[in-house]
Amino acid sequence: MNQQRKPLVTHIFTADPSAHVFNGKIYIYPSHDIPHNGEDNDEGDEYLMEDYHVLSMDSTESTCVDNGEALHMRDVKWVSKQMWAPDLAYTNGKYHLIFPARDKNGIFRIGAAHSDSPIGPFKPDDDYLKGTCSIDPCVFVDDDGKIYMFYGGLWGGQLEKWKTGSFDPNGKEPDPDKPALTPYCVELNGDCNALASEPFHVKIVDENGNDILAGDEDRRYFEGPWMHKYNNTYYLSYSTGTTHYLVYATSNSPTGPFTFRGRLMEPVIGWTTHHSIIEYEGKWYIFYHDAELSNGINHRRCVKFTEITYAPDGSIIKIDPYK
Repeated sequence: MNQQRKPLVTHIFTADPSAHVFNGKIYIYPSHDIPHNGEDNDEGDEYLMEDYHVLSMDSTESTCVDNGEALHMRDVKWVSKQMWAPDLAYTNGKYHLIFPARDKNGIFRIGAAHSDSPIGPFKPDDDYLKGTCSIDPCVFVDDDGKIYMFYGGLWGGQLEKWKTGSFDPNGKEPDPDKPALTPYCVELNGDCNALASEPFHVKIVDENGNDILAGDEDRRYFEGPWMHKYNNTYYLSYSTGTTHYLVYATSNSPTGPFTFRGRLMEPVIGWTTHHSIIEYEGKWYIFYHDAELSNGINHRRCVKFTEITYAPDGSIIKIDPYK
């Protein structure tokens, strides 16, 4: 049975899939869209999200299983609402669920919860990771064991409100002719419960080494970073937001600078685009979401996946998700 490009589960709405391979199985860590009829706005109030379910597949041909609720906001002391797109890292014999949420002051932070099992349940730390902000954490464990976290998103993700290093509720995006905001990068400690370095904005440049500008909405960073490594090259992929593309940039270092390479996936049904990329049994796959299951309702999405291929020069062959 070929499961590709079909909703992996249909009994709940899922989005923002972070996929990983452990012990020969695929595990997917999505956010959980809760249906409602509230306001849809640039602050992300339509994405209520209160818990995380872990999905798993024995292979790319097998049925996807929902392993049930792995963490709920009622169990996280520092969270007020909106547990959005998570990721997971395996280090020191533990599975670490890394997730964003609004703290008691309504500011997005990133926290961690831990388990002995890839499906949880996960026990959260009492407080968020000090020094973090915004949304969309991606945790990348390099071959040398260093653990990097990439994170940040505009608008509802509040990235533009942190330009001074502290939260400014009136912070705005840079002018169109200024360098675009880029995701933060920081090292985590071995237990994924504290920062091991100072966060910094990674550099994303064009083919001439010039910064991608804020007005270049076909190429600029908006949200949803993902890091993977292919043939000793680091690939930073992300969503452009307003133009609804998935694009990517490459570097010979996990911390950049990254050179823009092109478009990875054409727009999907629905406003948001959020993804992950994994290798499984010698092939590469992208996990993503769209709103096909709900006929285009932005906060009622479904997780899908499809195979990706690389050209000889390392570029990724662009995907049309509906062809």
